[in-house]
Amino acid sequence: MTALARSRARGVQTLALDSPHRRNALSAALVAELTAALTDAGRDTDVRAVVLTHTGTTFSAGADLRDPPDPDALVGLLRTLVELPKPVVARVTGHVRAGGLGLLAACDIAGASTASTFAFTEVRIGVAPAVISLPLLPRTDPRALARLYLTGERFDAAEAARIGLVTAAGDDVDAVLEPVLDGLRRASPQALAETKRLLTARVLEAFDRDAAQLTALSARLFASPQAREGMTAFLERRDPEWVV
Repeated sequence: MTALARSRARGVQTLALDSPHRRNALSAALVAELTAALTDAGRDTDVRAVVLTHTGTTFSAGADLRDPPDPDALVGLLRTLVELPKPVVARVTGHVRAGGLGLLAACDIAGASTASTFAFTEVRIGVAPAVISLPLLPRTDPRALARLYLTGERFDAAEAARIGLVTAAGDDVDAVLEPVLDGLRRASPQALAETKRLLTARVLEAFDRDAAQLTALSARLFASPQAREGMTAFLERRDPEWVV
C-alpha cells in the first residue's frame, strides 16, 4: 500500500506524504518509497522541479517508532534530496517534528504556512537529532539550533524562517511559493542542475565526513535503555521516568 501521492503540473512533480493516520511518520516503507520516487523524478527529463508536501495536519512526525527506518536508509533519503539534479521545494501547512525537520533542511527551498509548528523532540525520547544534522547543521543558525536541539521546545513558522530552517512563511503557503515555482519553470534545466551543485557542495561535504559516525550514533541511541523508556512513555502518553 502506497504512502505517497503523486501529481504533476507544468513540469513540477508533486510528492505528498500520504499517511495522515500515522502523522506521515517516516517508516522504513515510506523512506524507501520516497527515495525511489525522488530518484525517478531526477531521471525524468520532463520534470523541472519537485514539490515535497503532505496530506493531513502533519507534514511528518519524524521516525515511525513502530517501524523505524534503518539509519543508513534515512541518510540515503536525505542525500537523494540534496544530490537530486532538480530543485526540491518543501510545502508545509502543518506540524513538523524530529526527522521531518531533516527533510525540510535537505530541500533547496521551503515554504511554510503560519499555522505550521516545529520541534526537535528527539531529546524527549532519549535520542539525539543525529542523522538529520547532516543537512541541518550547514544550513541553520547554530545558536538557535543549540537551544532547539537541547530543549525540544516547539517554535513557529516565523522562527523557522528566521533561523533558516524554511525559506519563507506566510498565511497562504501557495502564495508564498508561487513566484518560486514560476522562477523554476523559467530556468534552464542545465542551469538549475549546476547552480544546485554549487549550493549543496558544503552540505555534501558534511555527508561525506560525518554520515558514518552519525548513523552509528543513531543506532546506538535507539538501542539504549533510555530510548526504550522514552519511546514507551511516548506511546503510552506519559512522562518518561527521568522528568523532574
